[in-house]
Amino acid sequence: MKKQTRTNWLLSAGLGAAALAAALYGNRRGAYNLSRRVVLITGGSRGLGLVLARQAAAEGARVALCARDAAELARARQQLLALGAAEADVLTLTHDITNADEVTALVREVETLLGPVDVLINNAGIITAGPLENMDARDFQESMDTHFWAPFNLMQAVLPAMRRRGEGRIVNVSSLGGKVAIPHMAPYSASKFALVGLSEGFRAELKQHGVSVTTVCPGLLRTGSAGHAEVKGQHKKEFAWFSIADALPGFSMDAEQAARQIWNATRRGDGEIILTLPAKLLSTLHGLLPGTTTDLLAWMNRTLPATGESEAANERRRGSESESALTRSPLTALNRKAAAKNNE
Repeated sequence: MKKQTRTNWLLSAGLGAAALAAALYGNRRGAYNLSRRVVLITGGSRGLGLVLARQAAAEGARVALCARDAAELARARQQLLALGAAEADVLTLTHDITNADEVTALVREVETLLGPVDVLINNAGIITAGPLENMDARDFQESMDTHFWAPFNLMQAVLPAMRRRGEGRIVNVSSLGGKVAIPHMAPYSASKFALVGLSEGFRAELKQHGVSVTTVCPGLLRTGSAGHAEVKGQHKKEFAWFSIADALPGFSMDAEQAARQIWNATRRGDGEIILTLPAKLLSTLHGLLPGTTTDLLAWMNRTLPATGESEAANERRRGSESESALTRSPLTALNRKAAAKNNE
């Protein structure tokens, strides 16, 4: 009995040491200094983009935030200034990055007002959740425009100057949904898969020019952005499962912690970072047993809301328009707290 107890203790201690070593390894900073670097963040007015901007500004970076909503951008700018950023070091620009001409104008403005882009973070995203039967071509097209073509055009716009300097950092925020196709998120997953392939392809060919491309694949993050997601099908039920999963500790990650890990991966020049333990486990399982993983997700799909049969089920509705008692319950409290903090 004593020998068994000792063996169990040694095993537990070994696992604990391995977990600590993995955490320390994953949080090492790397040598790339953000001070006075020009950092362009799309989707930077709220959520993860704003958290990344706060942390970059705290290190002395010159930050350019791009989004579609001018009022959100104005609030984000005031938040950065209140934290000590200099007025000349915070630039906010209203552009639709799904328009290639506006991407060109955006990068030109940043280069004129702040200087050449040292770090590009393709963070802007949209989410449409619902059964496949309630999706249409527009849902897939808009996801591809936002998650694939916008990052492609932005990378093409900043790369000439990066190549000339022989250095640069590009961060493409994909998703666990870009590694494993998640039920009820087909347009999102398809476009995020495309972004992963694009990002990895660019990394392989740009490293020789001193440009490092990092692919970020987060699981669920508590950014407070759930209310901005769009849902189809049985709207209230769809938003309920999505928003609750997005808020649960252990299943989702705090946005501040996620941003720190993203910046550390960027400084180190890592090729890929997967955030949250569930995302790492599911991605690993899919890599080893893709067919089995898909079958397990097919089983999970049966637990999700059924297809909406009414004509209204094919309409997109904001999560904030699909609230219910469940989504206002303590189960989503952490996300509501994050929303208040992150300009959501």
